Amino acid sequence: MTTAQQPENKSQQARTVAELVDYIQALTTEIQELYCLDQVPWVLGVSWGKDSSAVLQLVWNAIAALPPEKRTKTIHVITTDTQVENPIVSAWVRTSMHQLASAAKERGMPIETHLLYPAVKDTFWVNLIGKGYPAPRMRFRWCTERLKIQPANTFIRNMVRDNGEVILVLGMRKAESNKRATVMEKHEKGRVRDRLSPRSSLINSLVYTPIEDWRNDEVWLYLMQWQNPWGGNNKDLFTLYRGATADNECPLVVDTSTPSCGDSRFGCWVCTLVSQDKSMEAMIQNDEDKEWMQPLLDIRNELDIKDDWDKRDFRRIWGEVQLFERNKDGEISVEPIPGPYTKYWREHWLRRLLEAQTKTRRTAPENMRDITLITLEEMSEIRRIWLEEKHEFDDSLPRIYQEVTGEEFQDPRPGADYSLLGRDEWIVLEEICEGDAMHLELMAKLLDTERQYRKKTRRVGIYETLEKCFNTSSRSPEDAIKNARLKRELSEAVSQGDVAKVKQMTLGDVAAINEIDEGKTESDEEVTWASMKFKKENSEE
Repeated sequence: MTTAQQPENKSQQARTVAELVDYIQALTTEIQELYCLDQVPWVLGVSWGKDSSAVLQLVWNAIAALPPEKRTKTIHVITTDTQVENPIVSAWVRTSMHQLASAAKERGMPIETHLLYPAVKDTFWVNLIGKGYPAPRMRFRWCTERLKIQPANTFIRNMVRDNGEVILVLGMRKAESNKRATVMEKHEKGRVRDRLSPRSSLINSLVYTPIEDWRNDEVWLYLMQWQNPWGGNNKDLFTLYRGATADNECPLVVDTSTPSCGDSRFGCWVCTLVSQDKSMEAMIQNDEDKEWMQPLLDIRNELDIKDDWDKRDFRRIWGEVQLFERNKDGEISVEPIPGPYTKYWREHWLRRLLEAQTKTRRTAPENMRDITLITLEEMSEIRRIWLEEKHEFDDSLPRIYQEVTGEEFQDPRPGADYSLLGRDEWIVLEEICEGDAMHLELMAKLLDTERQYRKKTRRVGIYETLEKCFNTSSRSPEDAIKNARLKRELSEAVSQGDVAKVKQMTLGDVAAINEIDEGKTESDEEVTWASMKFKKENSEE
């Protein structure tokens, strides 16, 4: 098979325009030969940025040059919509997908388009507002796998299941970053065929990266000088990148000293993995018609708080206190790992999001006024999580929705509006608990657990569930943290073989805690929430 010659120095050796033209011709032949070599289907992943657009254009032009009888293999073009993409970019993606599908059908090209979405349970807002996951950080990057990787991998695995093998065509380039270059070079060493690299995470999938050694300026030169074959406008893409740079400039690169807008990054508008959303900030700064996105940027910046412990539970999401050693200003302290956002802050983020959605629908340009920041299906799942998993039977989501939008919340989930407990019962319970948050939580869990098991023909597991309620919610935060520290110290003493300390702790503090857990005091009087909250008056009275 003919292989397009790569530059000897793969780390950005400059090519003249004439050399680039010759290289593109050789690359076209390589794509055609790879395509005709077998019946393994191609999956071309695009984000509709400059790199994937260039690869798609290369592939289209190469396949279009083949005789119709040789265009027998379908090329599946996939794009993942995370549902929290920059709205301007999201609109661009949808328009581009529509243009591509229409042109392919009209011109007899073997291309099918697929717009992929994360499962409702995996979306950003269901995890952050519903489950209470904190805004993503490098050490807890829960979003990428759920929003981008899983939808694409599910599609690819289904293709492998139906066809036995698949070839992924991607716009990855080594010039994007040193990390990307290292990963790509590692995969190169495992190549089993020319230009095709295996992926350990995807069985029976080979990756083809035709522009892996292109520079930023070469990508732009190709997009600007070669006409878009499916009716799109590459100049609009150029303008989109230029608008996302702080100085509103995207110059033609003539040498290595000339800056390029090729490094502009588009992604999720909620992303807190970067220090600031430079692309959205630049769009708002450079174009008055994009100032309507300011509420989105405000939410993103509000989420991006370095120390948000005051907004989060002192327990992990499963209800257990976990400790870690914290080095603050040179002092080591043992602190609980903060868990999910509390009820108050989850409701706060929902309200802020609905307010932003309501405002942008009024202020956005006419073609953007149907913008949806959170879908009805997502809110239904959030409501289910709050009711069934977090036992918050006051059912605050419909109330918040109506207060912000002025409309009644229509839940598509069958039977969602049926409940034995509601807002009135929650208010009564709050009064009884007199501001004791842990008492309220425990009572709500116990009542709602009974409700959930009420209609089951067999109440198998109810005792274990009730016991879990007590294990996670029966102590005050101070007592729960103290107990976790004692357990940690005991575990360390055991691992160090400190028998004296183990005996001391076992017979001392741990024994006292166990007595409280068992409902006993020094006088063997039973301790319950009732006896603690409603103490008997002095016997003489």
